[in-house]
Amino acid sequence: MKTGLFLLSLAYILSQFYRAFLAVMTDVLGTDIGAAPDDLAMASGLWFLSFAAMQIPVGWALDTLGPRRTASSLLLIGGAGGALVFALASTPAHINIAMLLIGIGCSPVLMASFFVFARIYSAAMFATLASFMIGVGSFGNLAGSVPLAMAVDAFGWRETVMVLAAVTGIIAIGLFFVIEDPERIESSEGGSVLTLLKMPALWLIFPLMFVNYAPAGALRGLWIGPYVSDVFGGSAGTASLVMACAMIAGTFVYGPLDRIFGTRKWVAFGGNVIGAMFCIALGLGFATGYWEAVLLFAAVGFFGMSFPLLMAHGRAFVPAHLAGRGVTLMNLFGIGGVGLMQMISGRMHATLSVSAAAPAEPYHAIFLFLGVLVIIGLAIYAFCQDRLD
Repeated sequence: MKTGLFLLSLAYILSQFYRAFLAVMTDVLGTDIGAAPDDLAMASGLWFLSFAAMQIPVGWALDTLGPRRTASSLLLIGGAGGALVFALASTPAHINIAMLLIGIGCSPVLMASFFVFARIYSAAMFATLASFMIGVGSFGNLAGSVPLAMAVDAFGWRETVMVLAAVTGIIAIGLFFVIEDPERIESSEGGSVLTLLKMPALWLIFPLMFVNYAPAGALRGLWIGPYVSDVFGGSAGTASLVMACAMIAGTFVYGPLDRIFGTRKWVAFGGNVIGAMFCIALGLGFATGYWEAVLLFAAVGFFGMSFPLLMAHGRAFVPAHLAGRGVTLMNLFGIGGVGLMQMISGRMHATLSVSAAAPAEPYHAIFLFLGVLVIIGLAIYAFCQDRLD
């Protein structure tokens, strides 16, 4: 299982890379195939939405087929196949198809890891293990910044993505041979996703789950590059790298805090309040220079990484025999929210850019929108029940 988890962590590094790499490739894709920022917002949104749509079938597959077949087959067909389509793209529509396929391919990777954690380790350790996996995977964010920009400059974007397709395929095949499926739990209680949807406790967590990762995911994956370039004339790669590092640090910091403070709810609540305030500060134009903007983006990334803590909070209410469906249902809300906000923010930028008096105005509207959404999610989450086991 250690080897299996190692390969799953490599696969999750790829998943994090694929969800964030468009921000750095905006210029080359615009020049070569005419992809505008709103086109890439649509493509990025399709990655998240296809990823989210797969969570229900992935949850069923994890509980019934196990993580070995589920993760390896989808990553091979969707992940490697989608990357190949991307490398051969000649229009923005091809990028949309590619990102949709890659989202499907990446959809089981993290949840397969969470399924193993939920079945093998104690509930008290879930948040720490989940944070560690996300923290390791977040190195894909790093790879999707300056290293990607350097590879594209040196070899070309098509060649770079072609190599990524091959690497994705090799890892997918490896997963089939090394993952060990945990013993299946048979329960007379039965149950399905509908069983989980009938639990009132989860409905107070879902709204924050839906919006908490949207600012960090949308800003790092799409808007940080165009914003710092258009508004300050600064390096998109450097800004993306700094924000990616902050997100990795935030993930590792959040991990043990529930056990240190004896609460999951209030750690997640406090962190999201701070993250939302930094996002709103960006929207109000508090950044007057390149590095001020980069530091604000980094703060949004750091405090916006409560995803594993919220996942652990929701998982604590889910019966063991529905662990696969439970973690994927939570993930559906988390990733689906990012995908929807990517698409909405893309339309906002396209619409507001027509009448904007300054290049920063459309971006500021997007940042304010995302920050306010988190505040709304927090207002509902404040009434949920805290649980550690």
